[in-house]
Amino acid sequence: MNRIKEVLEEKGIKQTWLAEKLGKSYPIVNGYVANRTQPRLEVLYEIAKILGVKVRDLLTEDISKQV
Repeated sequence: MNRIKEVLEEKGIKQTWLAEKLGKSYPIVNGYVANRTQPRLEVLYEIAKILGVKVRDLLTEDISKQV
């Protein structure tokens, strides 16, 4: 599980902007944000770089917190 949605909201960034910066389609990024799919590790690092956060800021420690 990831915290991409929370980080985007904290920073006031739209999914469409992130999709453009990543060079990926909106549906792919939306899948990451909604935790339907998880980005590959390389993509997670790229997202962290784009958002100016550490990779660990995009991850949850406890999956039960997402339920």
